[in-house]
Amino acid sequence: MNFFRGVMGGQQSSGSQHSGTQTIQKLCDRVASATLLEDRRDAVRALKSLSKKYRLDVGTQAMDHLINVLQTDRSDSEIIGYALDTLYNIMSNEADEAEENQQVTTDDLGVQFAEIFIKQQENVTLLLSILEEFDFQVRWPGVKLLTTLLKHQGPQVQQIILVSPMGVSRLMDLLDDSREVIRNDGLLLLQQLTKSNAAIQKIVAFENAFERLLDIITEEGNSDGGIVVEDCLLLLQNLLKCNNSNQNFFKEGSYIQRMKPWFEVKDDNSGWSAQKVTNLHLMLQLVRVLVTPVNPPGATSSCQKSMYQCGLLQQLCIILMATGVPADILTETINTVSEVIRGCQVNQDYFASVNAPSNPPRPAIVVLLMSMVNERQPFVLRCAVLYCFQCFLYKNQAGQAEIVATLLPSTIDANALSAGQLLCGGLFSTDALSNWCAAVALAHALLENSTQKEQLLRVQLATSIGNPPVSLLQQCTNILSQGSKVQTRVGLLMLLCTWLTNCPIAVTHFLHNPSNVPFLTGQISENLGEEEHLVQGLSALLLGICIYYNDNSLENNTRDKLKQLIEKRIGKENFTGKLGFITKHEFYSKAAQKPQPSFSSPDYMMFDHEFTKLVKELEVVITKAIYKSSEEDKKEEEVKKSLEQHDNIVSHYKNVIREQDMQIEELKQAVASLQATSEQNQLTISTQLAQIQQHKDQYNLLKVQLGKDSQHHSSQNNSAQINGFQPEEVSQLKEEIEELKKHQDTMQRELSEKNILIESLKHSQVERQTEQTTGVYEKTVELQKELETLRSQLHVQSTEINRLQAERMDLLQKIETNKSSTAPGDHSACASSHNTELEEKVATLMKEITGLKEDLKVLSEEKVSLKQQLDTAHSTEAILQNENQKLTQDVSESKREQDELLILLADQDQKIFALKKKLKELGQPVEEDDDLESADAGDEDDIDEDEDEDEDDEDVRDKEN
Repeated sequence: MNFFRGVMGGQQSSGSQHSGTQTIQKLCDRVASATLLEDRRDAVRALKSLSKKYRLDVGTQAMDHLINVLQTDRSDSEIIGYALDTLYNIMSNEADEAEENQQVTTDDLGVQFAEIFIKQQENVTLLLSILEEFDFQVRWPGVKLLTTLLKHQGPQVQQIILVSPMGVSRLMDLLDDSREVIRNDGLLLLQQLTKSNAAIQKIVAFENAFERLLDIITEEGNSDGGIVVEDCLLLLQNLLKCNNSNQNFFKEGSYIQRMKPWFEVKDDNSGWSAQKVTNLHLMLQLVRVLVTPVNPPGATSSCQKSMYQCGLLQQLCIILMATGVPADILTETINTVSEVIRGCQVNQDYFASVNAPSNPPRPAIVVLLMSMVNERQPFVLRCAVLYCFQCFLYKNQAGQAEIVATLLPSTIDANALSAGQLLCGGLFSTDALSNWCAAVALAHALLENSTQKEQLLRVQLATSIGNPPVSLLQQCTNILSQGSKVQTRVGLLMLLCTWLTNCPIAVTHFLHNPSNVPFLTGQISENLGEEEHLVQGLSALLLGICIYYNDNSLENNTRDKLKQLIEKRIGKENFTGKLGFITKHEFYSKAAQKPQPSFSSPDYMMFDHEFTKLVKELEVVITKAIYKSSEEDKKEEEVKKSLEQHDNIVSHYKNVIREQDMQIEELKQAVASLQATSEQNQLTISTQLAQIQQHKDQYNLLKVQLGKDSQHHSSQNNSAQINGFQPEEVSQLKEEIEELKKHQDTMQRELSEKNILIESLKHSQVERQTEQTTGVYEKTVELQKELETLRSQLHVQSTEINRLQAERMDLLQKIETNKSSTAPGDHSACASSHNTELEEKVATLMKEITGLKEDLKVLSEEKVSLKQQLDTAHSTEAILQNENQKLTQDVSESKREQDELLILLADQDQKIFALKKKLKELGQPVEEDDDLESADAGDEDDIDEDEDEDEDDEDVRDKEN
């Protein structure tokens, strides 16, 4: 405490300081010792009034007493409020006019008092419990005190609140307070609480913070609201920035859709207030937090799609093309639209279709490029347009093709201003920044797109009247050789490096100009100032690209010759040193940090973010290529070719595997459906079998019951039961008998029809089987006979061929014998004539052998044909057997249906018999042919018929077998 007094001792005069210290001491003693609550309350009120003027003394002497008051006097809200105000005054840095000169010292003082307060973690927990009080006099100073503690000792207080039970939830209740003062200060408290603490950010988000904050923004009027909207937006940024979990929760909660009304700017010409500009600026930044390129690609892509689907992107484009929008809002809107469309094909396509409300309408891309190449536009706006154009072309080959197409001769419209014309105009203007921006924009139209690199070689430019047109590639090298500004040359070199990378045709075009290589070697070898070191490094990079991507189509500029030129004119170490200077430059490091070009002034715009990636890749391969020998180059070429072949094989097998996977999936689905069908069929069969068994059981039970009933009625005749029947019941029984008779007649007819059908099926089956079997058998026998005949002919022919070949060999031996045994002289003529005859016989035999071979070949073909016919006959026989089995199954099915009908008829007969018996017992007349004996006889006849039919079926099966 003496330290604090020594620090603040010079603020007041010694007399007033002494009297103030004594007063504070007396007040502290009264707070500690007074027994009456009113006395303690008055003392704390007095300390509060002195706390601003005597911060040091009140803080050093009264802090412990005030904390004790908070613990012991919770029942009195007035004294608690005074104590909290006093603690807030000694820790707050809100200095009055008398202390303005001591601001630095008071800042340190508030931090030190806050550190003393939180050393005891129970003090922060006590403060959290006090915030549950609804009394305004208690809650408001408690909120302000906790906010001050978070400002001075943020991480420590955050950790205490994090481990405190329901600590964050108690603070979230402040947003629901009906008193705006407490709600607004609660927003400031949550801003401090959520700074740089992901765990607390997640808890606050899952405490329904997004819903509450968006409701407050809507109630306050969205972008037209006051400073409360600003506080809500700052809190939302804390919750979402660099927190992927909260961003995903925000998207899945459909909160992106609720952001669309923020950007519905009213066109009432009422102007833009400073608060509205601030609010809209924060809203745009909040959109960018969700789609920034540093987020995971999947999360960014889903947010981009949601923004398009809910119409948020369309609303931003309306602001982009609106008039009267402040410059800073327009710039931030362009940057926001850039990141919403970056890498998202759907959003890029929509942006390409947006037109400005001009006469005639022009595409938004063209209007933005007009601002980029206009040197009178603000620098930050031109950077934003360049970023927007880069994001539009990022991973968008269709957009790249559209931009390059506007430069081709076949698509140029002289009456319309196109993107290609604007880029060429900026590329060759006198403004260095326009040159650089146009070169970078054109380079992005070629990134990772070999097709457009080749297409751009077709572009021809008219330099002046009377002179032939030159290619765009040549014009770029011409401007380089003219020695323009460093920024212009750096932009053109970046364009050429991007253009020639991985495009051997462009390299050949570049090397075809004999002045390009000497210019580059001259730039690299000269000793120039520091400003030119960057140009020298990029020249070395361009020359290295010409070596690495050289296809050796030009004899004077092959890889080996360019390497020899570098070794003689520059030196390999000097070349690699100049090449490595690029990545060491501070401009390179700054551009490599993030995709958005953000520079403090135009002089610092030297490198593009995507180009830094390209340099990093090329530096290594070019350095290796410089030190490689020709043999190593050949080996590398062979390795490349083998790798390409390997890649082709791998891609082929990938396609095969993909097709097989599709087939397997289809087969799996078919198997699954068949299994389901089989299970369903099995279930149906089991159900039907159960029903059949149930019907059989019921039938057997009825037969037993009917036998018992007949015995019972014959032995017992109860007149009381007979007299108990009424005439209505008798008539009802007669009607039932009539209906059963009708039903029985119907079933008899069906049974007879089934019998006729079964007989016809049996007869047709037997006839068809007999005919088909006889036909197949006869055809088979005939084919076998023809096959045996052919075999015998083949045997005879083979024997004849062997005999003729044996005769031919004998004749040849005789000819050789005659030649060897013939002596010179008189016998020569005779021998020669004899040999001639033998040779003629041999020729004749050869012709016969050839003819026989041809006949043998024809017979073989006929044999194969007969075998095929025989196989066909066998397959026909198998088909007939299958059909025979099907017919047998049909007959058995019809037989089963007939059996069921017989069972039903028997059931009907039993019912009729029982009803007639009841009528006889009642004394009613019954027809003579329907009495009990006739019924029994009928049953016996039916049984005899069933037995006869079973015997007939067995006879038929025996015949079929």
